[in-house]
Amino acid sequence: MELDAYLEDAAEHVDRLIDRYFGAPVGDLNRAAAHLLTAGGKRLRPALMMLAADAVRPNSSQDLMPAALALELTHTFTLIHDDIMDRDSFRRGVPTVNHRWNEPTAILAGDVLYSRAFSFLVGAITPETARLRAVGMLAITCDELCLGQHLDMSFSDRDDVTEGEYLEMVEKKTGALYAASAAIGAVLAGASDPQVEVLHRFGLACGVAFQIQDDLIDLLAPPGTSGKDRGSDIREGKSTLITITAREKGIDLAPYRRPLTEAECEDLIGLLSDHGVIEEVQEKARRIVRDASSLLRTLPDTEERRLLIALGEYFVSRGA
Repeated sequence: MELDAYLEDAAEHVDRLIDRYFGAPVGDLNRAAAHLLTAGGKRLRPALMMLAADAVRPNSSQDLMPAALALELTHTFTLIHDDIMDRDSFRRGVPTVNHRWNEPTAILAGDVLYSRAFSFLVGAITPETARLRAVGMLAITCDELCLGQHLDMSFSDRDDVTEGEYLEMVEKKTGALYAASAAIGAVLAGASDPQVEVLHRFGLACGVAFQIQDDLIDLLAPPGTSGKDRGSDIREGKSTLITITAREKGIDLAPYRRPLTEAECEDLIGLLSDHGVIEEVQEKARRIVRDASSLLRTLPDTEERRLLIALGEYFVSRGA
């Protein structure tokens, strides 16, 4: 099976669960909680969990689908809370929860998904010891997600964030949930500790590369295709690998910290491209994925391992 077909199949499995449990919400808070969840998405974290599980024990992922849903719920709760803090108005092509309802409702909607994630995680069909370990891993991951988001927010008042600081933040804010997705899939499938470690490191590295690519998409995606406000990171003065690399090359982005027209976005892209910023950032993401993929050589040579490697490559090739 090719990666595109696998991702489509995995998303369909997750979407069926979402429709079953969230497709007909009763009450305003439940509707708010289901809003972004039912708006679509590639379901990449569940797909990574499923692939990791099947790479350890073939065909084990079908017994672990509640855990796959738990990871998507966790991801969606972070999106809802991020949108509140960033004051974004669109996500996945629809109004954000805070924009359609209000901030207090959005906070509670995120909390609902956070809580339900753990209830679904323990529904995986696997030994109790594995489920207990997975619950602990997800709890620690949620802690790291909060730390990463706080670091990201603290960077907004600084213009001297280093690449190392940025990568540390991204490991927590984005990499941690990808790492947990791979590791939880491995644990629930009965992996050995070395296998869990390899898949955790692979997921972490892929998550970092994913975020770098996401920062590129924020700027480069044509209008109306990414489901987000174009150029929001630069407009808000966020520290990303793009802005850090630009600063190191002597490019002043302060004039772009305001609402930008499409023509101004295109001018900015041209400026960054002319100075090699875009290409350098893209290459760093590709290198991170290449290094991560080499870790998988310790796993059995299976189709699932091949698809894991392809998924890592997809993370840095996906576009708008």
